[in-house]
Amino acid sequence: MQLFYVPELEKECVLSEEESAHCLRVLRMQKGDTLYLTDGKGCLAESIISQANAKGCRATILRRQWQPPPSGANIHLAVAPVKNAERIEWMLEKCVEMGIGQISFVVTGRTERTRLNLERLQKKAIAAMKQSLHCWLPQITPPMEFPTFLQTLSQTMRFIAHADAHKPSSHLFELAKPTTSACVLIGPEGDFTSEELAMAQANGFQIAGLGNTRLRTETAAILACHTLVLLNELSPKEV
Repeated sequence: MQLFYVPELEKECVLSEEESAHCLRVLRMQKGDTLYLTDGKGCLAESIISQANAKGCRATILRRQWQPPPSGANIHLAVAPVKNAERIEWMLEKCVEMGIGQISFVVTGRTERTRLNLERLQKKAIAAMKQSLHCWLPQITPPMEFPTFLQTLSQTMRFIAHADAHKPSSHLFELAKPTTSACVLIGPEGDFTSEELAMAQANGFQIAGLGNTRLRTETAAILACHTLVLLNELSPKEV
């Protein structure tokens, strides 16, 4: 199955020029062929091509189906951007493939980058969603200052990844609860300052470990995301 992204799924849909070109010129699809569309909000729509125009391919929706979030719960990753933009994109791509619900970029005292190409990140997220064949596009929040970010949260479960060789923390896998909305804060290279750590704890964050090795920021973010996804997948399913 090949999945195409259409933000608003009307009865008659028009694909973007980029999606249309991929559909007709790359995949060689034709009028009458079946297309699978998603709005990135959980809807999977089966449609047929009604007009094969490479600048605006038209499709008629035949039926719709709601898809549950791939991770089983809303996973919100909050991470301090690293200096290398390619590493940020790689991290985003992998987390979207796993089924992250939201990613926020947080500017801390040791953050190396404060500006991001959000349009490019959005395209990377769409491509990763389609490649992994799920129908949920995560919300990408622009960089914001650490204290401001702490005031925006709605998640009940809140964790801040922090490594302390003198006082090992319980692992995120042990602290988190399956199928529960959760936010995980990942710091920059050099970690959070003691003031930031105290501020996060005052706002309901628990300190969580991610293992016994020192990890790069983007590696820690992917590991945190995978930990929560795995926890949800291993939890007993309702009958």
